[in-house]
Amino acid sequence: MKRVVITGLGTINPLGNNIADFWNNAVNGKSSAGIITRFDASKFRTQIACEVKNFKPETYLDRNEIKRSDLFTQYALYSASQALEDSGLDVKQMDPFYIGVIWGVGQGGMETFESEVENYVTGNYVPRFSPFFVPKLIVNMASGMISMKFGLQGINYTTVSACATANTAMMDAFNYIRLGKAKVFISGGSEAPITPASIGGFSAMKAMSVRNADPLTASRPFDKDRDGFVMGEGAGALILEEYEQAKKRGAKIYAELVGASMTADAYHMTSPHPEGLGAAKAMQLALEEAKLNPDELDYLNLHATSTPVGD
Repeated sequence: MKRVVITGLGTINPLGNNIADFWNNAVNGKSSAGIITRFDASKFRTQIACEVKNFKPETYLDRNEIKRSDLFTQYALYSASQALEDSGLDVKQMDPFYIGVIWGVGQGGMETFESEVENYVTGNYVPRFSPFFVPKLIVNMASGMISMKFGLQGINYTTVSACATANTAMMDAFNYIRLGKAKVFISGGSEAPITPASIGGFSAMKAMSVRNADPLTASRPFDKDRDGFVMGEGAGALILEEYEQAKKRGAKIYAELVGASMTADAYHMTSPHPEGLGAAKAMQLALEEAKLNPDELDYLNLHATSTPVGD
């Protein structure tokens, strides 16, 4: 089995539009939560979210790319370009069929969907749908447009698995490289869910905080007074690369991937198993594959939805 390392990072999210700003704000405990500005949320139970700020797609994408892509795809392109630049890879000098893109998107083009339906309803139900409606809507357009932007012709698809989506995408990329099916993957996830229907849907499930008067402290996982999560948006990208190739070209190596696993609770549409059976088994299998003991771990990254069931 081939070894796999991470050689590039990229992000755009409410805490920063690049890795440096994001990291600085994160370690300093900054909150990005605030009143929703994308639409008038005054009639919604939840009126707060963590929005990306100062994103100007026209500075990176041409007019046709913007016209043909939903915001979740634009975020994907932006973060992927950062990661590729950070890696120092010259993809034009490589076999494009051994460079793939596996991306993760949960909901897809919500903004596109809602806009087109609104136009249909307010236009007296006359069907004047854009020819870009479906292409902008579908989740695999993120991985597709990344591959087209950089001329990457290897394995290409987008996974959908709710909050675990980007993790499953990266696990797939990890396994393909280990099996020798690719040398490099751009992998990660993106989402742009701050729209009326998305906020309304999660609000109807009572999954989001209603601390509208105090957004900065609304997200409080494991707190006895927690009342739900605060919706965010953005993208994160990694460059996964076969170790020997990365070493040969003198790449900066952030980390090595040594184990991963997936399981299912087979329990409920939205709630995890009350005893955490699926999550525990996935972690156990990942540790076994990595040949690590739990006491050797330095950091655990939790889902922590700020709800009693999720936490």
